[in-house]
Amino acid sequence: MASEEVPRAETHDVPVLIVGAGPAGLTTAITLAHQGIGSLLIERRSDASDHPRATVISTRSMELFRSWGLESRIHAGSVDVTPAAWRTVTLASAEGSVMPVGLPDRAQAAAISPTGPAWAPQDHLESVLLTHLKTHRNIRIRYRTELMALHQDHDGVRATLHDQASGAVTTVEARFVVAADGAHSMVRNTVGIPMHGPDRVRESLLALFVAPLWDVVGEHRYGIYLAGQVEAEGLFGMPATGQTKAEGVFIAAGGDRWMYGRDWEPGRERVADYPADRLIRLIQLGAGVPALTLQILRVGGFTFAAQLAERFRDRHVFLAGDAAHRITPIGGLGMNTAIHDGYDLGWKLAWTLKGWAGPALLDSYETERRPIAEANLARSAQENGGFERTAAQGLAIDLRGRLPHTWLPAADGPVSSLDLLGPGLTLLTDRTGQDWLTAASAVGTPVPLASHALDAATATAVGIEPGAALLVRP
Repeated sequence: MASEEVPRAETHDVPVLIVGAGPAGLTTAITLAHQGIGSLLIERRSDASDHPRATVISTRSMELFRSWGLESRIHAGSVDVTPAAWRTVTLASAEGSVMPVGLPDRAQAAAISPTGPAWAPQDHLESVLLTHLKTHRNIRIRYRTELMALHQDHDGVRATLHDQASGAVTTVEARFVVAADGAHSMVRNTVGIPMHGPDRVRESLLALFVAPLWDVVGEHRYGIYLAGQVEAEGLFGMPATGQTKAEGVFIAAGGDRWMYGRDWEPGRERVADYPADRLIRLIQLGAGVPALTLQILRVGGFTFAAQLAERFRDRHVFLAGDAAHRITPIGGLGMNTAIHDGYDLGWKLAWTLKGWAGPALLDSYETERRPIAEANLARSAQENGGFERTAAQGLAIDLRGRLPHTWLPAADGPVSSLDLLGPGLTLLTDRTGQDWLTAASAVGTPVPLASHALDAATATAVGIEPGAALLVRP
């Protein structure tokens, strides 16, 4: 478009500009909204994605979504499977072995959480989050809008946005900007934050298709299937189980949708080497059903990367999700790390904007999130063993630092100790800690402070010694 055809720029002020409407961006916006802070969320795509991509929603992620009342909506689009991998010659084979991937089963989850992990495709999750976000009037969402430029000064950020539909150019002045615009973040590149680490850990083919495979697997209902005996070097970094050629990885993606993945050596093959007839034969071979009827929806190449941003912040700009860390798909860690980034950053930005906290709180975003991102990235990049993890190993990172869960009696039925937490600070003590409650009521603080006196058993379960107290943040 010629410069004279571009409509005159208009200027709008927003507390937070969020670039990117993936899991990190949506979670940030919802967290801000629940704290009463408005934001502008922009996305250059024309609509929400219809690609399943990630399929694992961790226990901690589900706890956050449960706190927003979204648990049942997410489960409505999830797949009823054991959250583990099944190693077998073909999907039709009656024999195989279970490989844990760091997720608890129902019994294990019930012991440590009011909810549990869900096997739900990312496009369904994003749809649920977007629908929920639209119920908040202080949020504006603009699709087909891209960031053209940004400039920081002492007070905040001036961003220039382009509406792809109308051609309009808008100048937005924001106190903070959240870069949730993915692995090739334009925001990150604009502020000059480099990424460190390997960009091409491995390459693979990924095909999305529809087929009645649940009838094929029968009682062996798992989220992932490793079909064929894996070669010595392993497939997708998974431990070797034999010496014959691997036939691929099958991942449940909701309903009869499936993803089929297959590694190739970088530079040796391309997507064009896998026409539809070859892909169909490979999927039929891995399924163990030569006459399997299937429809291929899309095919693409996928590059695994294991990179970490040099820093997660540049003055008023914060990186979240893939913009801050590129984690390989192994172990289902990338999307959940992004979700936790968005939640942590969201409440900290809100507290700062409300005047509840000083600049040091925002400094803690990278201090607290970076070690977790590093650990998840390192695990996902392991040549062997990065995929296989016990539930205890996975939960140690997923639930790191959060208040222990226990059930408490209530008039309307049991509630979790996690349900006691409010948008501000929460003081927990046992019923002998009245002095703590009295002192808390006398403290003058801009941060809302909720107090709860717990019975002895509950106090012990959450780690409070008799007469002591625990001060908890979101």
